[in-house]
Amino acid sequence: MNRTVQRAMVAVGETAESLAAQIGVDPKTAARWVNQGRIPQTRHRAKVAEILRKDIEELWPDVLKKREPTWFRPWAEIEREASGLRWFESAVLPGLLQTPDYARAIIASGPLAADAEDHVDSRLQRQAAVLDRPRPPLLVFVIDEAALRRGTPDILAPQLDHLVQLAQRPNLMIHVLPLRAGLHPGQAGPFIIASTSDGEDVGYLDDQAAGRITKDVASLWAVWDTVRSVALPRDQTIELLRARSWMN
Repeated sequence: MNRTVQRAMVAVGETAESLAAQIGVDPKTAARWVNQGRIPQTRHRAKVAEILRKDIEELWPDVLKKREPTWFRPWAEIEREASGLRWFESAVLPGLLQTPDYARAIIASGPLAADAEDHVDSRLQRQAAVLDRPRPPLLVFVIDEAALRRGTPDILAPQLDHLVQLAQRPNLMIHVLPLRAGLHPGQAGPFIIASTSDGEDVGYLDDQAAGRITKDVASLWAVWDTVRSVALPRDQTIELLRARSWMN
């Protein structure tokens, strides 16, 4: 029995039947969620946590750890607790902003292809843990325009629509670094700067083999300030994403 879920349901006066009605599933399905190891599907998990007034990781603490690579887990914990994330990507769209189909295509083309579905599910869980928190963090993304052009139209079109929707959130800002900006220091590779609740900044650098966490973020801040300064403002970015002239 998952006592945490059971107690949370009692605390807010919810039953399997009332949860099922709000989520849109069969009551028998909702009833299984109080059993140890039975977890709602990704698309339902955030809503259940919201109704029960708990964080996803509090109700199902192992849900993300089961599928994340061991080397990635320390960063995932930082990401879930961060008060702010500043993220630069040069070749693909940031994981927190990916649609399931885009994530599947990206993962299937790399070294994790053999377990692609598990990693897609893990990525969607990460998104819910960050984007759907009761008090979501400040999220600022700078994305090289080249990343918007990589992929097939059937996958890219819904993905760009998704970016436009996310960009409407008050805590989430997307800025495209246009090709006309020319060469820039961000070409050395993607990175993330996480601001923690205790006032410290932590960096994350990704490569072909694994990610690396660093507390030496002065150089990352210098690159961030540069790429952010040459990126398009928020409103122009949204216009670019809607127009997507390269797909016409």
